[in-house]
Amino acid sequence: MKQPLGVILAGGLATRMGGGDKGLLQLGGKSLLAHVVDRLGSQVDGLALNANGDPARFAGLDLPVLPDTIDGFAGPLAGVLAGLDWAAEEGADCIVTAAADTPFFPRDLVARLLQAAEGQSQPLVLATTPRTGDNTLKSGGGKRINRHPTFGLWPVALRDDLRIGLKDGLRKVVLWTDKHNGREALFSAEPFDPFFNVNTPDDLNRAKDLLERA
Repeated sequence: MKQPLGVILAGGLATRMGGGDKGLLQLGGKSLLAHVVDRLGSQVDGLALNANGDPARFAGLDLPVLPDTIDGFAGPLAGVLAGLDWAAEEGADCIVTAAADTPFFPRDLVARLLQAAEGQSQPLVLATTPRTGDNTLKSGGGKRINRHPTFGLWPVALRDDLRIGLKDGLRKVVLWTDKHNGREALFSAEPFDPFFNVNTPDDLNRAKDLLERA
């Protein structure tokens, strides 16, 4: 398998932050997006940004900006599809996605996703972390997990199937990944969940506290 391309998902509406681009919020002297670019860029063979609206606001990142091709803010799967279409044009076999508001995700994300996909004809893997509580999912091994649907390995070969699903109203990531026998890569949640994302002003303050430990 070729080294995947990377796609940062920044197409959301950021309603809990009052709108705008969460990825452009400042953390430790640079934007959340810059943190994500630094972490993902070194793990992939090329990088693009999925975002809607005027791409000029991201000019400082020097990345291709891929708008959704499905109307109506169809959620992260629309960003995945935009990334898969771009990857197809680039001759890649798969992409790895990361959320634009998650600055501390693992530095071995791509390697671990690829490892979990070994033996799959169509590599499809979501990142997970352990979780406790009654409303959690159970992995094949019976462990309670939290799936992180914006962090995954996605095959270009399934892009047309995804396109059809989105046009038919598909929005939940795990419904589509489960349909295609998607797997899970389990990451440690110690000393904190590395997939912690900034949704609110309080989250941004917490991220500032976590920055020194990341």
